[in-house]
Amino acid sequence: MHHHAAVPTDIHPNRTLWLLSLAHLVNHAQAVLLPIVYLRIIDEFGVTAETIALLPAAGSFASGAVQLSYAKLTRMISRRKLLAAGGILFGGGFAAQAAAPTFASFAAVNIVSRVGGSPQHPVGNGLLAEQFPEHRRGFAISAHISGGNVGTVVVALAGYPLIANLGWRETVVIFGLPAVVIALAILLFVRETGADQAAAVAHGSVREAFGTILSDADHRWIYLASILGGGGRGLGVVNLFALLYLGRVLHLPDEIAVPMYNALIVLSVPMPLVAGWLSGRLGRKPVIIGVYLGGAVGFVLFLLVGSSIIGLWAGIAVMGLFSFAESPQLQALLADIAPPTIRDASFALYFTLAFGVGSLWTALYGVIIGIAGEPRGLPIVFVLMAGSFVAAALAVVPVRAGGRRTSA
Repeated sequence: MHHHAAVPTDIHPNRTLWLLSLAHLVNHAQAVLLPIVYLRIIDEFGVTAETIALLPAAGSFASGAVQLSYAKLTRMISRRKLLAAGGILFGGGFAAQAAAPTFASFAAVNIVSRVGGSPQHPVGNGLLAEQFPEHRRGFAISAHISGGNVGTVVVALAGYPLIANLGWRETVVIFGLPAVVIALAILLFVRETGADQAAAVAHGSVREAFGTILSDADHRWIYLASILGGGGRGLGVVNLFALLYLGRVLHLPDEIAVPMYNALIVLSVPMPLVAGWLSGRLGRKPVIIGVYLGGAVGFVLFLLVGSSIIGLWAGIAVMGLFSFAESPQLQALLADIAPPTIRDASFALYFTLAFGVGSLWTALYGVIIGIAGEPRGLPIVFVLMAGSFVAAALAVVPVRAGGRRTSA
């Protein structure tokens, strides 16, 4: 026996990364499938676009609020068990939407499923940050996120044909059940050292951890950027409103709107990896600021071209290139500045703010569409998205960390 037998020898960071990425893949598949399902149920359940915008906001808020609890739960329960339990709830709830007879019951299981998906980011990223050394951490977190984005492409290619041919109820079952299988695989095959858990508990209470975090200016600026950037943050915001805008304002037929939607989704896969690679070369901060400003340009361009098909394709391209790449880099920057003693608390608070408070943007957009009507309201939404990205870029400027590292 070795004298440091306390650390399990069967830790496999790459296996952990693969399983987490698969879970993330299904998690994102859901986020991309839902706007297409929503367009179906607008007619079937007789609800408005305003109501549809409020549902993901409610789901995000619930899942964001739960993410705060992981600061405490990760000290009591292994990350592996949290991820497995969440995955079972997530997949089961998603499949259960198939049985919903009314919009209210559909919305209820939809929100339950979203809460089940909540450990994926804070708990998953914490686990990766623990298992990968710092020089590979940016890669691991980006790969975890791009793995999720592969799920978005799977849907882009298969989601619409499945819904068109089988119906939305059958399709949500097909996408829900794999999440349960992957959750069980995480429970069986992922091991963890518990080093972060021990460090966190030894360091003091959760309240003290939050005190440490909030007294750090860099943390505060990153959190502010995450809240502001929520106004135009890729998945769940841009894809939903772009699809609503193409279909309900410009009245483009599915043959034109769906390929545009798919292209937007496909671009979300390579960009976090490209941004991750660039941030290793140029530093995280300049990349994050550049991405925010590029995204703002994309939102404005998408609006200004009117119904020009070529112009819309250009807008889709710019939005796809920039609006999905900020989140992983902001998370990697956070992983750089948060020591293990407060890492889980730091990620928990980050995702609570990014998703919980960030979701209020989607709710606001729903209200604006409700007041102004779809043809006038949706363009206002895109202007606000651009504004939120510019504001987020300004919030990143004072961060002291994340410049180009001089040491190798």
